[in-house]
Amino acid sequence: MDDGILDEAYQRLHRTGPEFEGWLSNHGPMAVEALVRHGHGTRVHRWLDDYLRRLDELPRGLRPIDDWRAALGDPKRAGDWLAHFDRELRERPWREVLGAWWPRLLPGIAAGATHGVIRVGHAVRVLLSDGAGADRLAELGQALGYWAARWQPVPGAGPLTGRADVPAALAGVPRIAEQRGGIRERLGRLPDVPEWPGAVTALRPPTTPAEAERALTDLVHRASLDYLRFGHANPVMLVHAVTAPTAVLRTLHALDPGLWAPSLTAAWSATAAVTAVYAAPKPASLPAVASGSPAEVFARAARHGDAHVVKMADAVLDAHAATGDERVLTAAGYAGQLI
Repeated sequence: MDDGILDEAYQRLHRTGPEFEGWLSNHGPMAVEALVRHGHGTRVHRWLDDYLRRLDELPRGLRPIDDWRAALGDPKRAGDWLAHFDRELRERPWREVLGAWWPRLLPGIAAGATHGVIRVGHAVRVLLSDGAGADRLAELGQALGYWAARWQPVPGAGPLTGRADVPAALAGVPRIAEQRGGIRERLGRLPDVPEWPGAVTALRPPTTPAEAERALTDLVHRASLDYLRFGHANPVMLVHAVTAPTAVLRTLHALDPGLWAPSLTAAWSATAAVTAVYAAPKPASLPAVASGSPAEVFARAARHGDAHVVKMADAVLDAHAATGDERVLTAAGYAGQLI
């Protein structure tokens, strides 16, 4: 990976805030990390030249975070949270900071339409694969700060109590009747769906960390295949049913194994919720999409240039590497057709 290009991109992006236009997530750090990782670093700075025009300035802080529980989920404290994690990551090892905050943030996995955890997953992948550096630690801090500021639980999520495997549990996810509005309004309708409390806890709980990792791998795989069946209903938002659990899976090996089971629980709740509020009630016929090698699939996504298409391709390449299932690669091309 071209570390220099990524660090330069982080430096440019860290002068901007985690959101723009009031609510939209800043996808820049996630997209450029994926582009660089898959050998398309030469596209990064030109892509950023265009993308940076729409972003807002870094938010200013109000006061230090003293009662973190009270400040969770308060977007007005975004500047305070960014400063808090910047300071923590200067004073303590990044794995220690992540290990302390992951279980605090995990129940609020819906934060920023799941972009909080997704951005953390990209940042942790860099630290695990390519080593730490000032810009990479700063990126982890901004990712954690964004997650904390937008912390939002999935309604009804709790301990897994079911007996279903991942395919059966996904097949049993109900749909909200009124599929309009933003994700916050849609998630707010889930408690009114009679089948939802059973569906969000229907997955069989893992008995070991290894089982949790296998179930997460299966969740990413099956959600990728479901995108081919339901992605037409909301092409952008249904990408997150794949990228959110991918981010959790990428983070596991930076965490104590005791956190792997609750990580699966949260990732499942995110995928189930996004499916419930955005996927069509009935699947469409499978689309005709060009496949190709993983490198070709990502190259097409890079040429497309949309951040969601790039991140979808990045995620399904992981799913393909883990399972060998060629079908998941077509989900990236389908996203490129729809978005």
